[in-house]
Amino acid sequence: MKTLLKSVKITLALCVLLALCYLFILWIFAQLAGPDNGNVKVVCLDGKVVGASNVGQNFTKDIYFWGRPSSAGKGYDATASGGSNKGVADKEYLATIEARIDTFLVHHPYLSRSEVPAEMVTGSGSGLDPDITPTCAYVQVKRVANARGLREMAVKGIVNRMIERPLLGLFGPPKINVLKLNIALEEAQHPEK
Repeated sequence: MKTLLKSVKITLALCVLLALCYLFILWIFAQLAGPDNGNVKVVCLDGKVVGASNVGQNFTKDIYFWGRPSSAGKGYDATASGGSNKGVADKEYLATIEARIDTFLVHHPYLSRSEVPAEMVTGSGSGLDPDITPTCAYVQVKRVANARGLREMAVKGIVNRMIERPLLGLFGPPKINVLKLNIALEEAQHPEK
């Protein structure tokens, strides 16, 4: 019995010690290697927090640029992160993609079906992707400019300023954070705020 009690104490002590060490190692790694030191980077507009720059937002109005569709639960729910896990032969998945294409074309009648970027109708692996490629932003410029009553060249200029280049010019594609782009639009259109 003495040995059993000693074993239980050692086991509990090691569980606590190793669990704390593991969390500490993860925290150190996030501080050194993670973007923004492993912390959520919130984005503000008019002094109010409007979202996190590393989690996609659900923009559906024509005055805003849209991000990739989310496969994560209801909208961009970070607690339900993940892709749809449906293959390209799944009939339900194909019907969802077709519906997304049809919706995109209703709001972008100047595009043909073949000009709809695949990225705008398919979710990312995490379902929370906050970024789109410049190509996806450029196809939306006309819609956003018309909805806001702005010149297309002015909106395209904002898009061009918001492009984030690959790290060291090598790692990853150019991208645009949709939330930051929409905030830049708001600030450009309403500079007095």
